[in-house]
Amino acid sequence: MKIVVTDQAGEVHELEGLDGWRAMEVIRDWGLNIKAECGGACSCATCHVWVEEAWYGKLPAASDDEEDLIYSTLDQKPTSRLSCQILLSEELDGLQLTLTPSAAQT
Repeated sequence: MKIVVTDQAGEVHELEGLDGWRAMEVIRDWGLNIKAECGGACSCATCHVWVEEAWYGKLPAASDDEEDLIYSTLDQKPTSRLSCQILLSEELDGLQLTLTPSAAQT
């Protein structure tokens, strides 16, 4: 399955992922610019992404912890999610995400 990720420079990447993997793992393993400091524990918000509107409604609702972390970011939008909380599945094949400035490694 694939996810389509736009990086902070506006470059679009089509990444291969596996069912059950976290979007953050795929993005990180393909070497894109994402901090993902907590490794997927939903405790840092450094894997913050914007989900394309057409895909946002297909995702399960964010947990209270995820919403609190997203609220703490400076570049939040209505379609903000933490990529560590997005589990890939057949229904999400082709998912489109944009890496936020706050997710960039410095």
